[in-house]
Amino acid sequence: MIEKKFYVDKFAVVDKGVEIGEGTKIWHFSHIQSGTKIGKKCVLGQNVNIGNNVTIGNFVKIQNNVSVYEGVELEDYVFCGPSMVFTNIINPRSKYPQVGSEFYLKTLVKEGASLGANSTIVCGVTIGRFAFVGAGTVVTKDIPDFALVVGNPGKIKGWYSEAGKRLLFDEENIAICEKSGKRYKLENNIVVELN
Repeated sequence: MIEKKFYVDKFAVVDKGVEIGEGTKIWHFSHIQSGTKIGKKCVLGQNVNIGNNVTIGNFVKIQNNVSVYEGVELEDYVFCGPSMVFTNIINPRSKYPQVGSEFYLKTLVKEGASLGANSTIVCGVTIGRFAFVGAGTVVTKDIPDFALVVGNPGKIKGWYSEAGKRLLFDEENIAICEKSGKRYKLENNIVVELN
């Protein structure tokens, strides 16, 4: 008998052709569809649905009641809060179904981004590295790295460090993360990490 190096609850369903990384946990009432690749040490909470051919990086946390549809990619360390929503078609109509990957707009969530509870990500956007989407926010356009976005539609209201601390920029547009000590610079509404 081959020992599995991941955990799947007995009430979860994993279709054939799924790759699951070592140390990953998939909890009850979740469904992982064929062609999906899930990295190592991920946690997928209760009632999570992962569509066909989705790629999920390492150390990703997907909280309860989230569906990650085909066309969405999550890089390493992404956090998806409870009941947040992804879409994959911009103009859905039941009478005129659009089924198949050729209809799906790609959505990329980059490393370390956090998507708050009940937020909605309209398809076709890229969410930057370590961006923070507030609870209930509706994202309709690309979000730059480190941005704090809130509201409907989502607007940039500040900046967060890689460690999840609010960045307060001085008169030279430099900020230091109080948790990690890393330094950041704000220029032309773009934040970059300094060496």
